[in-house]
Amino acid sequence: MRVFSGIQPTGAKHFGNYSGGFRQYVAMQDLGDAFFCIVDLHSITTPQDPETLRESTLDLAAMLLATGLDPEHSTIFLQSHVPAHSQCAWVLTCVATTGELSRMTQFKDKSKGQESVSAGLFTYPALMAADILLYQTDKVPIGDDQRQHLELTRDLAERFNNRYGETFKLPEGIYPSVGARVMDLQEPDRKMSTTGGTPQGTVGLLDPPDTIRRKFRSAVTDSGTEVRRGEDKPGITNLIEIMSVATGSSPEEIESRYDGRGYGAFKGEVAEAVVGLLDPIRLRYGELRGDHDRLRGILAQGASKAAAISSETLALAYDRVGFVAP
Repeated sequence: MRVFSGIQPTGAKHFGNYSGGFRQYVAMQDLGDAFFCIVDLHSITTPQDPETLRESTLDLAAMLLATGLDPEHSTIFLQSHVPAHSQCAWVLTCVATTGELSRMTQFKDKSKGQESVSAGLFTYPALMAADILLYQTDKVPIGDDQRQHLELTRDLAERFNNRYGETFKLPEGIYPSVGARVMDLQEPDRKMSTTGGTPQGTVGLLDPPDTIRRKFRSAVTDSGTEVRRGEDKPGITNLIEIMSVATGSSPEEIESRYDGRGYGAFKGEVAEAVVGLLDPIRLRYGELRGDHDRLRGILAQGASKAAAISSETLALAYDRVGFVAP
């Protein structure tokens, strides 16, 4: 079984990235041939400071390792190191329609109110499709916010196959049963984010323990005192999901355990559970981030394997559309 997922290097990573991404990667790396791509080409669809992008790319490589990816079991690489990604993206851009691309929710959100929008922001779902399809991917561990893009990827693969002959596998998304969408602690109707969320409501993976405790103490709850999930209780529902991710207990077990105990004790224990989960990651990250040679070596090794696999699919796609082989 082939597993593939990608993550952008921009922005400090937070608990939502861990819940919807990193922990899924680790859980799936031993289920088959696993590829995890740092999608730095996607990052430049919005303006980036070059030096900041370089540093954040290495930051993410260290974070992938700190959260549990093992380069002996996973292929970890940079998108920009494998030319087949941008080459295949052009082919799939020519299969996609402007109507499909204009309906992408993330494009509409990011372009809203902007006088000028990068063409790359409009077409990048085709690049995301290429990322996935190049590896003949079976399973894609992915956050709930990327569901629409994966559906488009499947549509493009199916259209290409119908038009040119069987070429790409149709991948299946794997979404967390709990914690697929972690919400801001201060505004639980909004997704946790380092760009669109509140600083006090966003739990960074590198936050020190006391900072994490302070953020959970001030987390917005709801009227009443019951620790239970419900549409009328978005704050507590979010905390229950976070507790479930941090401890491995089901939401039902958590509701039963805290029945009648009130919000104060619950928020404190959620904080301690998150500290217990994230502090070893923070310490491990510090060790890894200082070893530039090791990080670059892992990325180079990953790019070599990724290039070998993806070039086979690209050659097949090129042949299918009628390009003359070199």
